[in-house]
Amino acid sequence: MSERVMISPVTRLNGFWRVDVLIEDGIVKDAWSSGIFFRGFELILEGREPRDAIYLTERICGICSSAHGMASSRALENACGVEAPRNGVLMRNLIFAVDMLQNHIRHFYLLAVPDFVEGPDMPPFLPRYNVDFRLSKSATERIMANYLESLKLTREFMEIQANLGGKSPHTHGILAGGAPVAPDADKIRYSLSVVDRARKFITEKYIPDVYTLGEAYPDYYEIGKGHGNFLIYDLFPQTQPDGGPVHKGGVMIDGRLESLDIGAITEHVRFSWFSPEDGPRKPEAGSTHPDTRKVDAYSWVKAPRYRGKAVETGPLAVQWIARGYRRGISVMDRHVARALMTKETAELIREWLLSLEPGKPVFEPYEIPAEAEGVGAVEAFRGGLGHWVKIEGRRIARYQIVTPSAWNCSPRDDSGQRGAVEEALVGTPVKDPRAPIEVGRVIRSFDPCLACAAHVIRSDGSREDIRIS
Repeated sequence: MSERVMISPVTRLNGFWRVDVLIEDGIVKDAWSSGIFFRGFELILEGREPRDAIYLTERICGICSSAHGMASSRALENACGVEAPRNGVLMRNLIFAVDMLQNHIRHFYLLAVPDFVEGPDMPPFLPRYNVDFRLSKSATERIMANYLESLKLTREFMEIQANLGGKSPHTHGILAGGAPVAPDADKIRYSLSVVDRARKFITEKYIPDVYTLGEAYPDYYEIGKGHGNFLIYDLFPQTQPDGGPVHKGGVMIDGRLESLDIGAITEHVRFSWFSPEDGPRKPEAGSTHPDTRKVDAYSWVKAPRYRGKAVETGPLAVQWIARGYRRGISVMDRHVARALMTKETAELIREWLLSLEPGKPVFEPYEIPAEAEGVGAVEAFRGGLGHWVKIEGRRIARYQIVTPSAWNCSPRDDSGQRGAVEEALVGTPVKDPRAPIEVGRVIRSFDPCLACAAHVIRSDGSREDIRIS
């Protein structure tokens, strides 16, 4: 007996997402990932002053804003031939890294934990599927106490970001050429105090809580396996003594570790609501033209591929490519990898705070060229994020964005190959199709952000124009 189950919208993530699964004899046999939200920022940027892109792309998402600022600033630096001074690099990395800390900790406690831990009978823990909660009462109480503590801690991360970058989210502190404001001793001392508490929380609570879930749900070390292909971009560029990144970009394809070739990335739109359909295109030649009447399309997310392969990106990919944690490629492995990456990031933040040099330059001036192209590729919270910009007449002629959740949550490509989440869902056991908590556990392990991944919600109803004077 088979049954197709639709979950729409998928909750406890950012953006609008629909996931359909075909269940046969209690097992997911096929899956479809549908971004149901049109982004269109690429179109908004055309014709604008290139420096506007940093601020506008941050508005794609309130969770991932600093990541877009980083990618956009690096794309503009690449196009303009400018390099930020060391202090400016450190300031940008700090603003970006504290955002990464809050994202990973919030993802685990606010978004993932309710799939495994039975919270109190009140919102936001209600409504819920009341099935398969395995933790003891004491473990449940401990994790819920840490849940509440995490809220206060992540708020303080945002205070650091506001102190260093002017505001949070959508910081003003990330620019092409560096940063706008130099560090001072008071900001450094406050940031160090918060980061030291964060390191203690991560080591003594976050990581042990992840392993507690793993002990109670050992089967999820085998559930949620995808293609096994991984991709990462440079993580925290220009921070090492030799000028290189903390972790260098790379790919793992069919078990082989290779250097990253940005030119090998293409985007497929056969099953996406975009035209044209003349085969996959490289992002720098891509377009964003909606086609809501397209036959067989089922997502506003394009399908990026690396040498034609579907890949997974994110903390688990970093661990595999950087030769860190390599136990497996499952639901629980993603949570462990994210926790370990959070620990590493907290240590780096402390190191960078102590390396800042008050009084030294934080910004390198530059001019916008008449004609140029650039790419900014950074390893963001959810994985590889790339921005491609083309400048003509000192204005943006084309802008394309390939997000981590486009890699992970893509629909099928031109050859019918499933995206990473779709593939990971296949084989998932589902005890009750009317309460498919197992499906939620798999898809949330990727920490999806469909606000970033999708390229105005489609409506077949009447249109109403509102004029504001």
